[in-house]
Amino acid sequence: MSTHRASISDLAAQLNLSVSTISRALSDHSSISDATKRRVWELARQLNYQPNQLAAALRKGRSNTLGVIVPHIDGHFFALVLKGIENVANQAGFNVMICQSNENAAHEKKNLDTLLNAQVEGILVSLSLTTKDVRHFEDVRRRDLPLVFFDRIPESPQVSAVVLDDYQGAYQAVEHLIGQGCRRIAHIGGPQHLNICRNRYRAYRDALQAHGLPYDEHLVYFCDLTLPDGLQAAEVLLGRNAPFDAVFAANDLAVAGAMQVLRAAGRRIPQDVALAGFSNELFTLLTEPHLTTVDQRCEEMGRTAVRLLLDMVADQTRQLPPRQIVLQPELLVRASSQRLGE
Repeated sequence: MSTHRASISDLAAQLNLSVSTISRALSDHSSISDATKRRVWELARQLNYQPNQLAAALRKGRSNTLGVIVPHIDGHFFALVLKGIENVANQAGFNVMICQSNENAAHEKKNLDTLLNAQVEGILVSLSLTTKDVRHFEDVRRRDLPLVFFDRIPESPQVSAVVLDDYQGAYQAVEHLIGQGCRRIAHIGGPQHLNICRNRYRAYRDALQAHGLPYDEHLVYFCDLTLPDGLQAAEVLLGRNAPFDAVFAANDLAVAGAMQVLRAAGRRIPQDVALAGFSNELFTLLTEPHLTTVDQRCEEMGRTAVRLLLDMVADQTRQLPPRQIVLQPELLVRASSQRLGE
C-alpha cells in the first residue's frame, strides 16, 4: 500500500494546471472559475488530499502555534498546567507544541532550537532541574519573540513570569505543623538554584524563627526530590540521631518516599512524625494516611501563563513591560499531619 501523500503538485500534474491555480481553487479564490474549482475539489477528494496547514500559515507569516517547554509530563502538576495552557490557546485559535527537557539543561536548549525552527509565535518555559545558565534564552529575546516563564523561573525582574507564592505556601505548611505541637521539624529540600526550592526552604527557616524554634542543620537534607531521594533522605535523617517529630518536604514525591522509610522504622504517622508536602499530586489521596500538602493552582497557572503570552503576541510593538504574576497557594490539611483537632 502506498504511503505517498497527495500534494498540490500531484493535483496540478493530473489536471494539467499550474500549482498556483490549484492553490487558488482550493482556497475558493474568485479569480478561478466554478468549473475549475469543481474539477480540483473532486480530484482532491479522490486522492484524499490534506492541505499542509502549517505551510499555509507560514506563507502568511504566521504559524498559529505556541511552544511549551516543561521539565516532564509525569505526575499531576505539569499535566494540569498543560491542560490549562491548551484550553486557553485552542480557544484563541492557537495550536500548542509541547517539548520535555527531562530535567536536562542541554535537552532544554535543543527543545528551544526545535521551537524556534518551527517558527512558533511565542514560548512558555518552566526550567529544568539542572538549568543554572539561562543564556540560551537570549536568542528568543534577540528575535523579539514573546517569552513567558512559569513555576521555575530565572531570577530576573526583566522576564515575564507566572509563579505560585511558594514562600507563603511553605510557611503555612510549617506553621501548621508547629500548631500541631511539632517542635523538631525536618526539611527535605530541593536544589537551591531553583527559585521554588529556595523559597520553600527560606519559608521553613523563617517559620521556625517566628515561633521561637531553633534551626538545626542536622534536620535538613537537600536532594532532587524524587521518590528514591525521599527514601534516602529519611534514612539519612534517622541515621543522624537528631530527633524529629515532623517532616516538611519541598514536594510530595519526597515526602511519600520518606513516609515508607519512617513506617518501616516503626514510626507512627502522624503520632510520632507528622508529614507535609507540596504540590497536591493525585497520589496524596491514595497514601495511608492521606498526605497534607500545598495546592499549586496548576490549571490556573497554565491559563494565566498562556494569557500573558497571548497578550504579548498580540502586541505588535513588542513594547509591553515585563510582568510577573503571583498566584496564591492553598494548604490542604489531611490526616498525615493532624495530631490535634483543628
